Amino acid sequence: MAVRAVRGAVQLERDAADHMDEQVGELLTAIVERNGLADEDLISIWFTATPDLHSDFPAAAARRLGIVDVPLICAQELQIEGAMPRVVRVLAHVESDKPRAEITHVYLGAAATLRKDIAQ
Repeated sequence: MAVRAVRGAVQLERDAADHMDEQVGELLTAIVERNGLADEDLISIWFTATPDLHSDFPAAAARRLGIVDVPLICAQELQIEGAMPRVVRVLAHVESDKPRAEITHVYLGAAATLRKDIAQ
């Protein structure tokens, strides 16, 4: 089985812990479902959030989904003028038999404009 990287992002409507939990949970669920992954396929997940998000750690949503034995880390995105605000990005490392070209990267809502080349 190969190690693959899965990307994803979601733009939040507001900086509120419950909203972040809902949106990041939806993103993670979509990544797992669209790639046919099981919990044991997850190796690690890296989250980044834009500097305007302060209400909670994106990784907390993963823990509330039951992802409790996978290493998670959160970091802050660079503050670039003109960048899309209130965005949580995900880089998940997974075990998968899928070829790299068949991995489904998930960009929800307005975040799909961030990576039109790989958003599906």
